[in-house]
Amino acid sequence: MNWAKTTAVLSLLVILGFAWMLQLQQRPGTSGAGDRAGLVLYCAAGIQPPVEEAAKAYTAEYGIPVQIQYGGSGTLLSNLQVARRGDLYLAGDRSYLERARGRGLVREILPLARMLPVIAVGKGNPKGVTGVADLLEPELAVALANPDATAIGTLVQAMLMRSGHWAELEAKAVVTKPTVTEIANDLKLGTIDAAVLWDATVAQYPELEGIRVTDWEAAGEQQIGVGVLESSEQPTRALHFARYLAARDRGLPLFARHGYTPVAGDLWADVPEATLFSGGVNRVAVEPTIIAFEQREGCTINRVYNGCGILVAQMKAGQRPDAYFSCDVSFMTQVADLFLDSVDLSETDMVLVVAKANPLGIRSAHDLTRPGLRLGVTNAEQSALGALTKALLEKHGLYAAIMENVRSQTPTADMLVNQLRTGSLDAVIVYQANTSQIEGKAEVLSLGLEDAVARQPYAVGVGTEHQHLMQRLMEAIERDAEHFEATGFRWVAERD
Repeated sequence: MNWAKTTAVLSLLVILGFAWMLQLQQRPGTSGAGDRAGLVLYCAAGIQPPVEEAAKAYTAEYGIPVQIQYGGSGTLLSNLQVARRGDLYLAGDRSYLERARGRGLVREILPLARMLPVIAVGKGNPKGVTGVADLLEPELAVALANPDATAIGTLVQAMLMRSGHWAELEAKAVVTKPTVTEIANDLKLGTIDAAVLWDATVAQYPELEGIRVTDWEAAGEQQIGVGVLESSEQPTRALHFARYLAARDRGLPLFARHGYTPVAGDLWADVPEATLFSGGVNRVAVEPTIIAFEQREGCTINRVYNGCGILVAQMKAGQRPDAYFSCDVSFMTQVADLFLDSVDLSETDMVLVVAKANPLGIRSAHDLTRPGLRLGVTNAEQSALGALTKALLEKHGLYAAIMENVRSQTPTADMLVNQLRTGSLDAVIVYQANTSQIEGKAEVLSLGLEDAVARQPYAVGVGTEHQHLMQRLMEAIERDAEHFEATGFRWVAERD
């Protein structure tokens, strides 16, 4: 028996078995409850009822326990800053999540629901409170939420400082509490007469009612969201529960039942599967990001890379991707009705590529009219680059003369680059981003023409069941802006 060979085979089997076990542990919904580590969620106290129900339902469905620690949004954020442990942070105001993300504590943020501040009073409004001015009456016992600890406290302080009521109301308040739940309980017991609470909090107490303030309708609406902590050692599992909370057919109905106004969430899927249409030029830059995104989110992104003319034709024929990453704005505009507002992420120059050492002495687009040259361009009907090339050359009066030398028209630029490398073409017009793989093997030259640039927008499809997932994919691409720049693009979107 060849013991060396046998040992090698056994070692390989052990390694493969270990890798398979790791995959099971990282992929939600694939193994029994016994090997499931629990999640730690830090949650704003006033949002306890729907979150508690969702967590119990999630544990029952997937066998993963969720340990919830309640407190004021501000207090929890301060604790997270020090501890840097746990998996999720659910705040009563998105501004806390954005602050946490700015401090490197949170990566993904999933929206859940909206709330409005109202003046909370006992059922039947026994004191006859009608507006903010009534809160200043000496005989009315008013409680405030701590502005340093709660989302509602911060909001009330900001709104009443603008209206000029804050200093007087703060001075007469009989008590300040660190959570809205404590204030609502005091109001229920009759130890105070009024307070400013969320409409959803009031809806959870049959003994209370809320008085809406017109001036607060626009400025006061706040969004509840859940963030995945950078400290999480199981981000895929944390995202799995976050998606469960934010799903329109799982967690969000529970928020609606408890008086919140839920956002339009994604449809629940244990392992979401979505489709991205992308111009071929983006492939080298975006592919590593998508692979990492799939692993972290526990999802599948089906990529369709092609010339944007072909992609647009497919969409006009009825195909509906969940998101579209176009080669150029002009090919996003043609299908704008199929997508939400697009965001320009990057841009890249249109350039000339010639053989190493430039043996034919080509210097600019004007030299491409020289008789006898073998040129390559992308197809104007199939490719964004082809359409841009045609428009650019027509603008500068060069199109007809240059097209006499064109020997190849392809749907994508990478095909042209390959033809140049084999020697079948003397020069090609491609994007700067197409040249990252041929450094040292060819010469890249400027076209010498104004406006030789393409800009790449990203948009999420209208009516997709994975709107928020594909929005997070865009955010992942934005985080990888430096990788885009390393592959020949210039980043144009705002950076965090």
